[in-house]
Amino acid sequence: MHPLSDMLIRIKNAQAAGQERLVLPYSKLRWEVAKVLKESGFVKEWEKKKKKIHRTEQPYLELQLPLDRVPLAGIKIISKPSRRLYIKADEIRPVVSGYGIALLSTSRGIMTGAEARKQKLGGEFLAEIW
Repeated sequence: MHPLSDMLIRIKNAQAAGQERLVLPYSKLRWEVAKVLKESGFVKEWEKKKKKIHRTEQPYLELQLPLDRVPLAGIKIISKPSRRLYIKADEIRPVVSGYGIALLSTSRGIMTGAEARKQKLGGEFLAEIW
């Protein structure tokens, strides 16, 4: 399973169910995506925690979801393990007439399409969220 699509689908399902808290396995990719989602308003807070399981500590990510916001309407995973898609800065277009965000993995980290366009950076086009 693709970890990014798993994370985004879990967030969408949790918001649709009215949950205010979501727990995910920790990874650097999920941490960076959660940071971008917080800046965009899709996540209220996020925190890395550890849980002891069979004498080892397993890290996990806890997300606080905003209840006053309309749940995610749609997610489109663009770059998949079987097919990676890379775009240039001038090829980045607004998502749903500017109401959504595009997630890109650039040489300076994961950022929204608007930030990448502003910094004139291209990269791997991960997903669209609206």
